[in-house]
Amino acid sequence: MVNYARNVPDTNNQVLQNFISDSPWDEKPVIDQIQKDVTQLIGDKNNGSIHIDESGFKKSGMNSVGVKRQYCGRLGKVDNCQVGVYLGYTNGNRRTLIDERLYLPEDWANDPVRRIQCGVPDDVTFKTKAELGLEMILDTRERGVPFAWIGMDCFYGEQPWLRSEIDNSELIYIADVPCDTQVWLNLPKTEIPEKKGARGRNPTIEKLAQAEPEPVKVQKLIDHPDIKYHRVFLRETERKELWSKLACLRVYPVENKLPGKETWLIIRKDEGDNETKYQFSNASADTSIERLGRMSCSRYWMERALQDAKGNTKMADYQVRGWTAWHHHMVMTLLAMLFIMELQIEFGKKAPITSVQDVKEILEVIMPRKEVTEEEILAIILQKHKARLSARKSHHRRNKQR
Repeated sequence: MVNYARNVPDTNNQVLQNFISDSPWDEKPVIDQIQKDVTQLIGDKNNGSIHIDESGFKKSGMNSVGVKRQYCGRLGKVDNCQVGVYLGYTNGNRRTLIDERLYLPEDWANDPVRRIQCGVPDDVTFKTKAELGLEMILDTRERGVPFAWIGMDCFYGEQPWLRSEIDNSELIYIADVPCDTQVWLNLPKTEIPEKKGARGRNPTIEKLAQAEPEPVKVQKLIDHPDIKYHRVFLRETERKELWSKLACLRVYPVENKLPGKETWLIIRKDEGDNETKYQFSNASADTSIERLGRMSCSRYWMERALQDAKGNTKMADYQVRGWTAWHHHMVMTLLAMLFIMELQIEFGKKAPITSVQDVKEILEVIMPRKEVTEEEILAIILQKHKARLSARKSHHRRNKQR
């Protein structure tokens, strides 16, 4: 705050702190406008996608709203932290965050003293992270933001009820699932068993019919003789083209020990990477492998959006304790990301490969100066791009030699 106060005219540290912590402005209309602007800038009903993900923020003490010992993805372990759930929008390599929710653990939600101390509104109840994610998805659809599919990582993808809710809402998802997820390759028969003996109630619970095969773990299907792999181009990286071997097959996931709705299982092995990824998608049965490939790799840009938020707009750099202050800080982070993306698109009209990092570095050069010309900005971009293209050509030459 001190640094901002030094550079923003007619303000001081106390005024800026009040703007974030105590000022009663509502962040929801700001999110509405952010989503409208994102729709105008990169919205696309055929190629745009939205993604749910979370991020943890390490904290000391127990007084910050929602803080407790819980898993923190940034640290890769359980620690004292707050957790935010975020919704991102991506179209190609364009990406930004468009909504946010603070995860309020159940013990916090049921503690009236701490709720009052941190200003948690009366209508806020306990919701799981997946419920918060679904809430943002449906809110975004209600606002008319165009998107073709929804992406999510294993934490969300392994929850059948969430996939079912999205499917029942007539939306398309692609969800990472763990390697031990079980499926049937063919639809098994199910039945309500016949009653054995004269006593007791008649059976009412449907079960797998006798003699039907057991489901298999998806990792056991990698070398199945009936599975064919296709080499598919996914996207350009900073150093090379990313190609992958994809196997796409129709399966029946296990849900409550019974076969669920037929869905796509995508088995993906990126070239140069030893890891195998597994994903479910409810895309239509006639979806092409190339389309599934583009959907499969789109979550990468959500991860980049979170990196942008932490590295370029200081998402994790805050010292607030209350509910209102946390949401004010996060929505200002989203607004800053939107501003950077707008500049990236504008600068990209003359320098097409302008990156988010380019924009950040340009702002660091021009913000302290009272005047700067377009020619100076363009010169900075072109100098960076010349070095980047040279490095890319060098990598391509080495890859061809190999």
